[in-house]
Amino acid sequence: MNKRILVVGTNNKHKAEEIAPILTASGLNLELRPASAYGNFDPIEDGATLDANAIIKAQAALKVSGEWSIADDTGLFVDALNGRPGIYAARYAGLGCTFADNISKLLRELEGIPLSQRGAQFSCVIALCRPGCEPTLFRGDCRGHISLSPNGTGGFGYDPIFVIDGLNKSFAQLTLDEKNNFSHRAIAVKSLRDALTKLLD
Repeated sequence: MNKRILVVGTNNKHKAEEIAPILTASGLNLELRPASAYGNFDPIEDGATLDANAIIKAQAALKVSGEWSIADDTGLFVDALNGRPGIYAARYAGLGCTFADNISKLLRELEGIPLSQRGAQFSCVIALCRPGCEPTLFRGDCRGHISLSPNGTGGFGYDPIFVIDGLNKSFAQLTLDEKNNFSHRAIAVKSLRDALTKLLD
């Protein structure tokens, strides 16, 4: 039986590296391909919500490939900052900013705020788009807090300063396998995996 092609609509290699093991280890008859394999992939993420941006990217991947496509959008919502950086987490420090730039800006904004008031939530929405079908959405959330300084060398983005509730470790202190037991993205991907299992049955 031919494998179902599933196009992953992201230019972020770190996201692809987290998504792939969960789907490929599931026994599903899938072949994952990057949207960039079909040409230039650079959709404009101008949605006002995670849902909207995930759909924009998944629909763009579907348009260039003609295949079933997925894309995620992720936000970091910090309680003491009224939900900032929120959906703008990836470019919080400005266009062209680095992961370190974003971390530095967030820690500056939280200076003087004690750990007990630095609660935060990572949220991820994955959109699945198929020809002739409405998009399907899958969500994952992970609660934690923002540490006083970066810890760990793994992961990407805000991982060095996001400490998971009940674990007392940052995402950057975990292996990829360990992170995929807890993370917002892993929760969303596992829901997607369950849906794909039924669709491909």
